[in-house]
Amino acid sequence: MLIHPLITDTATLARLCDRLATADFVTVDTEFMRENTFFPDLCLVQIASADEAAAIDPKAPGLNLQPLLDLLTEADVLKVFHAAGQDLEIIYNLTGKTPAPLFDTQVAAMALGQGEQVSYTNLVQSYLGIAVDKGARFTDWARRPLNDRQIDYAIGDVTHLAALFPKMVDKLRRTGRGVWLDDEMARVCDPATYANDPETAWQRVRINSRKADVLGRLKALAAWREREAKAKDVPRGRIVKDETLGELVASPPRHQADLARMRGLSAAWASNDIGRRLMAALDAAEPLPADEMPSKEVARPGLSTEGALIADLLKLLLKIRAKEANVAPKLIARGEELDAIAGGVRDGLTILSGWRFDVFGKDALALVDGRLGFAVRDNRLVMTAIE
Repeated sequence: MLIHPLITDTATLARLCDRLATADFVTVDTEFMRENTFFPDLCLVQIASADEAAAIDPKAPGLNLQPLLDLLTEADVLKVFHAAGQDLEIIYNLTGKTPAPLFDTQVAAMALGQGEQVSYTNLVQSYLGIAVDKGARFTDWARRPLNDRQIDYAIGDVTHLAALFPKMVDKLRRTGRGVWLDDEMARVCDPATYANDPETAWQRVRINSRKADVLGRLKALAAWREREAKAKDVPRGRIVKDETLGELVASPPRHQADLARMRGLSAAWASNDIGRRLMAALDAAEPLPADEMPSKEVARPGLSTEGALIADLLKLLLKIRAKEANVAPKLIARGEELDAIAGGVRDGLTILSGWRFDVFGKDALALVDGRLGFAVRDNRLVMTAIE
């Protein structure tokens, strides 16, 4: 495989992308820093086909990434990632789009019985017998210049990926499980997954309250925090931590001077501009509308106590059937779908159609209908039909 030097100019990048656009597939990885910024700071992009590989320096003066972004979001060539979430977030932030068509080797590993979050290192070891050098794993990718060891380490991520991808595809074909990946791949590359909407930021903050006024204040302050953090380009926790946000909405200060007594805020908040903006967000908060209120049982939306117990039995059944099929349970069903079946829902569930129905769904229905039960035989938990 031809390994190019670090690409730092637009013309060379454009020629590379023109060639890669005709490949059967390209493997992609990124190196970034996000400890001190709101959005990930892209520091390096690695890309490879079966024939060539390169690292691209987004921080090089005058480099225009557009040829690469067009390749990733517009060209028909298949893009292969491992654990694509954070890479796709970066691309979405730059383009408003996600790469397509897309293949995620971590998702594929779920269909091949290698766990829900198998690491890239373990996949390379499993398929290629290569022990990945982790020496540069925690490097400061934002610092320039990058040395040869760092670049070699980074390019290795995509060259190994280019070698193991065809092996995984071959195994998927032999097992007939390629179609099992469709729904999960669609979820991974759905642009809505990576959109940053301040108005929904409150849903990521955990507090022990279902009061409409408290949740309304949470929605207002969480949106305010997102905008402050984005404007300053700092992590949201640098503005206000979740615990402090929870205290502010549960026991809101009446005056800005009261902020000086809030745990997690400095005394300066009692008189500074950010404190004034916080108080303005609190003052403007309205009770959360009824149609946005979370269910009474957040962990088990809409379920009675008995329904929650049934959902627990469905989880046990899922583990049994997933083990028998040698597939990660998460690829078959998610917790909310188990809760839905336990609560009587039968329409619109992926586990009640296609391969998921054959592997798990039909037994899930039999269990909740009283036609299937658990038994212990030879010190093993098995399912048994009930007459």
